[in-house]
Amino acid sequence: MRVFQILLIIDSILIVIAVMLQPQKQQDALSALSGGGSDLYSAKKSRGFEAFMEKVTWILGIIFFVLSMILVYMSSH
Repeated sequence: MRVFQILLIIDSILIVIAVMLQPQKQQDALSALSGGGSDLYSAKKSRGFEAFMEKVTWILGIIFFVLSMILVYMSSH
């Protein structure tokens, strides 16, 4: 159980680092205030580093969820 707790802490730190390394997406003030409806129809695929960081963040999030479920199961039994 202690190993899963340590892995969860390490994964949490890696998620924070991965999110902070992602490039910022620029939005103008009108788009931010109106809800960004124009971005809904513009399908831009992320490339290179941005795509890589997005995948890393997703994978770390899934690992976080799985480790959390394991810890909940282990603490209840």
